[in-house]
Amino acid sequence: MQTPNLPAIRALRPAWNKGRIVGQKRPLKPKHVWAIRVRLELAENHRDLALFNMAIDSKLRGCDLVKMKVVDVMASGLIKERASVLQSKTQKPVRFEISEGTRASIEKWMEDELMVGSEYLWPGRFHERLHISTRQYARIVRDWVTSIGLEASAYGTHSMRRTKVTQIYKKTGDLRAVQLLLGYTKMDSTVRYLGVELEDALAIAEAIEI
Repeated sequence: MQTPNLPAIRALRPAWNKGRIVGQKRPLKPKHVWAIRVRLELAENHRDLALFNMAIDSKLRGCDLVKMKVVDVMASGLIKERASVLQSKTQKPVRFEISEGTRASIEKWMEDELMVGSEYLWPGRFHERLHISTRQYARIVRDWVTSIGLEASAYGTHSMRRTKVTQIYKKTGDLRAVQLLLGYTKMDSTVRYLGVELEDALAIAEAIEI
C-alpha cells in the first residue's frame, strides 16, 4: 500500500507586528522637546543634541536625515539659516529653517574629532559605514523618548518629523504651510499624515462635558 504524498507543512512565522503598537507615531510635545534637550546638554552629548535639533527643524524622513552632508548646512565656514535637501522618496527638494539653537549645537558638534574630514554630518563609527543607518537613528530616538519616561512603542522617527509641523498647524491652522514644509505634493496626504481630522474631532470631544 502506497503512502500518499502529503503537502509540506511550513512553520508559521510570528507576525512582524506581534506585541507592537502599530499606526501613526505621536509627535513630541514642547515639554518633551525641552526635557530631551536638557538631558542631552547635561550629558554633553554634542552629536545627539545636534541630531535631535536638526531632526525637529528639518522635518525630514529618517532616511534623508541620516544622509545629510556637511555642505548641506555649511557655507563659507558658517552654518546656514536655511537649507535644502533632495528627498529620496520623491526626488524633489525641500527647504527648511535652521534655528539659532540648532546652529549653535551643530557648530559645537563640528568641533568634535569624529567630524574631522567627514563628508557626512552624522558619520558612522565604522570605516565601512559612511553615516549612521536609519536603524541606528531609530534606536537613538527610542533612547531619547525612554530617557524622559515616554512609552517607546508610541514614538518613532516619524515623531521627530511631525513634532514641529503639528505645533505649526495648532497655532496657525495653515495646512498649505505644513504641506510645503513636509514636501508633500497633495493636500490629502498632508491631512492624513498630520491626522488633523482626528485631532480636531478629539479636541471638540474633550471640550464637551456631559
